This record gives sequence, structure tokens and C-alpha cells, in this order.
Amino acid sequence: MRFKNYYFTLFALLLVACGNKQEKQDALLEYPVMSVRKDTIETVESYPATIQGRQVVELYPQVSGVISKLLVKEGERVKQGQVLFVIDQVPYQAALLTAEANVAAAQAQVEVAQLEYDSKQILYKEEVISEYDLSMAKSALAIAEAGLEQAKAQETNARNDLSYTEVKSPCNGVVGTLPYRAGALVGPSVSQPLTTVSDTEQMYVYFSLTERELISRMQQQGSFDKVAESFPLVSIQMANGDNYPMKGKVESISGIVEKSTGALLARAVFPNPNGILLTGSTGRLVVPNTHNDVIVIPQTATFEIMNKTYAYKVVDGVAHSAIISVQPLSDGLNYIVLSGLNEGDVIIMMMGASSKGLGDLAFKSMPSLHFFSLSGMAM
Repeated sequence: MRFKNYYFTLFALLLVACGNKQEKQDALLEYPVMSVRKDTIETVESYPATIQGRQVVELYPQVSGVISKLLVKEGERVKQGQVLFVIDQVPYQAALLTAEANVAAAQAQVEVAQLEYDSKQILYKEEVISEYDLSMAKSALAIAEAGLEQAKAQETNARNDLSYTEVKSPCNGVVGTLPYRAGALVGPSVSQPLTTVSDTEQMYVYFSLTERELISRMQQQGSFDKVAESFPLVSIQMANGDNYPMKGKVESISGIVEKSTGALLARAVFPNPNGILLTGSTGRLVVPNTHNDVIVIPQTATFEIMNKTYAYKVVDGVAHSAIISVQPLSDGLNYIVLSGLNEGDVIIMMMGASSKGLGDLAFKSMPSLHFFSLSGMAM
């Protein structure tokens, strides 16, 4: 971005009233000016962000017992299905054996009842027994079959309980803290999980967009659905100030404005093959932006009156105060001009105390100032 700078010599004619007598005083002021032009600029925006693993699972025991084996360490990388804890299996193995024996007994009862029913059918056909006797045999078979199903269900529960004594990782990830060690008595009602497994192969980075920013992006893209897709590849600055070496992509934006903050939660996804990003850490999400064919002016070339932004535009040697609409850049030094100036316009680059004085004069007295050369001829 290049500014063409040159200077006009300004005689601001100030009239000072003293009783019935007026005196003319000449004040010599110099202001640099610039000719504005359109250009393409690259800017960045940054947002406070929190980092979470793609999947964070708290592991609670599903059966009660004493931890007999602890098979992992804090911070260890584990695979899906890997056994992390073993709860004392002896009582659950015994319960399974009992359930299997009950199934075998129930199966035998079904077989006996089936034989009884088959024989009753033959006797009934030969009119040796009554229909009542046949019905009783049929009912006894049904009761035996129901008993078998109940025994099988109990076996399934016993088998599941035994399997729950091995606490396995539900996903690939990193093991968190281990508040319980071997010998600790645990159960489904424990206050703390056995551990937390965080899937860190991909990391979710959460940040907030203001409602104003979202509306601006929707206006540019035409719909809410296209806003997330319109974001360029983003990066993240970690807590130590270093930039994470891999780029991420904005994946989703919440459709609900939080009442307490007036912002919407957005999520970016970053690959994390080396585990550099950690669950629960913080950083700043950096979003690069390209602005094509825009006018950029320094903030020192503007002043504000009653929440409106003004610049002095020079037309035929006269400086006119003009209302402009601007968008601040993240550098804190420049504005993008949204309206009020056109390419080729010349504006005053007011600086320091001079800018305040000129702004006050425009507000209190005249809408424009005349520029004069040193010889006193109008420019």
C-alpha cells in the first residue's frame, strides 16, 4: 500500500471578537495530504480460542470391585479396544459359571418336559388320557422353555459383567489423569472417572464470532450455510506465542447467538499427528483475509464527532469535511473505507494535536477551509 504525500500551506483565517472591535489574525499551519487509491491488501484477524480433542471420553466402571491391574500410565497413547484397567474378576467368573450351570439344568428340564409332552400326545391319540392331561404336559413344557430363556438371560448378564471387569479404551487417544490405582475399590457410583481418553488425532479449536461479523459474512456470501465454507485456511498461535505448523479449516458455526456474550460459537479442525496440540489448552485462531480493490487510509486522517467518522477531502483547493464509513484493520493504524471516498480523492493526513484543532474548527464554525499559497493566492 503506497501513499503519495505532498504538502499544502494553510492560512486559517480566525476572527476574534473583542468588544465592538474585530481583529484579523493569520495562523500558518501545514498539513500533509494524500491521494487515495484502490489496492489489494492482506490482513489477519485473531480470536481467543480453546482446544479440545475430537473425542474426549470419561471412563467409569460398570461393575464394582477392586482394581487388580493398572495397565497404562498417564499421558500414554492407547489404541481403541486396548485394556486399561482390570477389576477383580473372581466373583464375576464364579457368577458366570453358576449361570452356565443354570442354563444346562434348564435345558435338561426342557428336554424332560418335551419327552413328557410327546408321550402324552401318543396316549391322547390312543384315548388313554384326557385332553386335560395333554394340556398339563404342554404347559409344563412351556414353563420349562421359559425357565431356559431366563437362565440364558442370566448367563448373558453374567458374561457381560465379566467383560466389564476389563475397562477398555473406546478410541485411539491419550490417557489423562489416573486418580485410582491398583487395590482401590471402585464402582459405577464413583465421583471421579477412572481416567479420560482424549482422541487427539484431530483437534477442535473453538472460537467466537460476533453477531456483526457473522451478518457481514452472510451478506458477502449470500447465506448462512456458505459462511463456514468461505473461510480460508486458518492457523493457530499457541500459548507460548509460536505458530502451530499445520493449517486448519473452519468446519461449523453455531446458529444460536449466546445471550450473555452476543456471539456465536465456531469450530475449526486441525490435524494433530504429532500430538503437539493438547486438550484443554488455549491459543489464538488466526484468520487471513484478502481485501481486493479497497481504499485504505491511516486512522490519523480521520476524526470522530458524535459517533460519526469524518475526513477532510480537498476539492479545488478547498478542504471539505466528509462523512465516511470505515472498517478498522487489525493493525490498529489503518481503516478500510467502505463509503465516502473514491479513488483519486485527495484528503488531509492530519496528525497529532493539529488534527484535533482542525476537527474542532470544522465542527464549531465552517464546513470547509480554503487553502492558500505563501503568496496569498488561492490554490
